[in-house]
Amino acid sequence: MPSPASTTPTPSRVLNHPRRDEVRLEAVLHALADPMRLRVVQALAGSPGEMACGDIELAVSKSTSTHHFRVLREAGVITQCYRGTAKMNGLRRDDLDALFPGLLDSVLAAVAGRPRPDGT
Repeated sequence: MPSPASTTPTPSRVLNHPRRDEVRLEAVLHALADPMRLRVVQALAGSPGEMACGDIELAVSKSTSTHHFRVLREAGVITQCYRGTAKMNGLRRDDLDALFPGLLDSVLAAVAGRPRPDGT
C-alpha cells in the first residue's frame, strides 16, 4: 500500500486523454464550435503555462464549466491534470499543429475581434 506521501496519483484522480493518433478532426471542430469552449482555448493560448479551471472565467455554472473542460479534454484540445486540489489545464498546441496545421491559429484569429458571448 502506498504511503500518504506517495506522488503516484490515485486512479480516480487520473484523467483520460486521447493519444495524438486518436485525435479526430470532427471531435476537435465540435469542441471548438462552442463559444465558452473557445473562451477556454483563447485563455490557454494566451497563457505562458498551465491554468487552473478557476482561473478561466466563464459565465456558466460550475457543472457546465466542468462539462466544457471535459469536452475539450476528450477531443484532444487540452490536457488536464491534478496538482493538489487544483485541476490544471494546458493547450495541446503541438499535437493540434502537427495533426491539423494552421487550424488552431485560424480559429483563434477568426474569433479574436468578435465580442464574447457575455457581451464583453
